[in-house]
Amino acid sequence: MTNAKTMRIPNRILLLLLTAMLCLPLAAQDKLPPQPAVQDTMAILTLHAYHAAQPILGPVTVTDVLPSTFTNTGQNRLLHAEQLAPFFAKLCQGTEPVRVVQLGDSHVRGHVFPVAVRHTLEQAFGAQAVFPDSITYRTDALAHETGAPGLVYHAIGINGATTEKFCTTEQMEAVLSLHPDLIILSFGTNESFTRGYDPVEHFAQMDALLTLIRHYNPDVAVLVTTPPGCYVRATRRRRVVNPRGETAARTILAFAERRQLAAWDLYNLVGGQRCACLNWKNHRYMQRDQVHYTANGYTLQGQLLAEAILQAFNDYVAH
Repeated sequence: MTNAKTMRIPNRILLLLLTAMLCLPLAAQDKLPPQPAVQDTMAILTLHAYHAAQPILGPVTVTDVLPSTFTNTGQNRLLHAEQLAPFFAKLCQGTEPVRVVQLGDSHVRGHVFPVAVRHTLEQAFGAQAVFPDSITYRTDALAHETGAPGLVYHAIGINGATTEKFCTTEQMEAVLSLHPDLIILSFGTNESFTRGYDPVEHFAQMDALLTLIRHYNPDVAVLVTTPPGCYVRATRRRRVVNPRGETAARTILAFAERRQLAAWDLYNLVGGQRCACLNWKNHRYMQRDQVHYTANGYTLQGQLLAEAILQAFNDYVAH
């Protein structure tokens, strides 16, 4: 049996053959994509890191639903909107649920007002974070989370409530168990409804509630709103515009200024002492008691609040 001699090919020839093979076109396959150079790879990684640090959400669409036939109206903007920066920053990231809890009196308890806010904000920031539950007066207005990123909007209202009604450990534990990033306080109608209204006491009640909120959640953003306005009885058969409504609104705004809170001035937006109630009444947005509102009236109020929040968000993104 003869031994076959192994043929050895010099390294120089192997290198030339390999180079020639790489130069031939690939048959029945797509061309291989060019590989980036080292510096190109670093540029791509840097670009990815840049985008990861940037807000996912940009400016959102803001409409204007304030009726042009309302008289003596103001500008639908939040006051001290910079106080909501942490809330807006979390919304921008779009990586987890962002939660809002609105507290209030019968205007909130009717659910139409807060649900209008909720639906408008969900359209802008994502409704996938909650299940599309049907909310009526007979149900609560607590959202049920899916676990997906987006907006979660809860509402808790109590008929006849003033700010003081929520100044209990039990109420605060229930509110803070929802892990809010923003709490909206919508009171003032019941505080100012009686002749014994005292703005100093009203301020103190708001201060007590804020102190309790800060005790449980020091970092939560807080937004206060002024009431829409109402009538009170002057005689058995005659109603007049509540003369204490303007004082209550002014007290709420002064509290927001003093405690560095964002504020939404619905009262002066829709006409103030002179025209707010007339605007609501003339457009048939008030119920017969001239304290509460129709479904259309509450829907309009909710959309207006949502628009003010959206405009403040756009201002935040722009800066």
